[in-house]
Amino acid sequence: MPRVVVFGSSNTDMTVRLPALPAPGQTMLGRSFLTAPGGKGANQAVAARRAGAEVVFVTAVGDDDLGRSALEGYRREGIDVRFARVVPGMASGVALIFVDDRGENMIGVASGANLALAPEDVDRLPDELFRAGDVLLAGLEISVPTALRALERGEAAGMLTILNPAPVPELSTSDARALVAAARVVTPNQAEAEALAVAAAVPVGHDGVSGTPEATGRYGEAAAAARRLLSAGAQEVVVTLGSGGCLAAFAERGFQVIPAVSVEAVDTVGAGDAFTGALAVSLAEGRPFGEAVDWACAAAALAVTRAGAQPSLPHRREIDELAARVPAAR
Repeated sequence: MPRVVVFGSSNTDMTVRLPALPAPGQTMLGRSFLTAPGGKGANQAVAARRAGAEVVFVTAVGDDDLGRSALEGYRREGIDVRFARVVPGMASGVALIFVDDRGENMIGVASGANLALAPEDVDRLPDELFRAGDVLLAGLEISVPTALRALERGEAAGMLTILNPAPVPELSTSDARALVAAARVVTPNQAEAEALAVAAAVPVGHDGVSGTPEATGRYGEAAAAARRLLSAGAQEVVVTLGSGGCLAAFAERGFQVIPAVSVEAVDTVGAGDAFTGALAVSLAEGRPFGEAVDWACAAAALAVTRAGAQPSLPHRREIDELAARVPAAR
């Protein structure tokens, strides 16, 4: 079984469904309320586990009911949380989410114990956790130094490293470049790709990567940001574009546009995490990169047809079935 080691956040999501996303200062009456486990790191860990991988999740929670409930939920999923840190006296992470009738969302996060996960915690982990050939996935809802230390340790051990830069915090140029250089694969959405490229201070037009016809038109801005991240040191960049599918950029082979699978969206929360978790599994299995991205797109498509983040994440059988029908579904 392929193995994915995830370094990331654990939150509890509290979601209100509304007719539309409220404007600043506006109070809007909602239709429903849902509490569910979340956090981008946790979502990606669950997505990878349901997609068929052995998963180790390194995170931090508070010594409160939300933290205890979260860890128990991960164990029920079959995720190894032996290396999760429980932080005394700190609240566990919480995300407050509004979702409108179109499935679009607005999210605010109180990180809590997530930010207590430190580089020293990564240093204390046993060498056998960092196994050559496995995949290491890190996000940025934990501290940047911690994510960077995890990526660097994974890279040094011969792991396939993935950075999901969501969200992109304020970064120094040196930190942005170090993060990108330590990741073989970077999986931002378009706004994150542009923000990370700006933080890495790669000048526009100085990317050193040739364009292709597929990277023009509606994909031009995503392609430009991806090219700048390749120039900063990533080997592959996948820019997710929601209903526009995604654009994969390769340091040596140019670009590939992967159209979205046509589905009726209910809730886009968790779609990016479904994609990244499934991509990690597919790469851990040794699939060619383009095929791995296509399979991950099927996972993301399934996720948007359901409400909630972790409740929406699909299982292996569902992904395989939809992936087999992808040409007809596009």
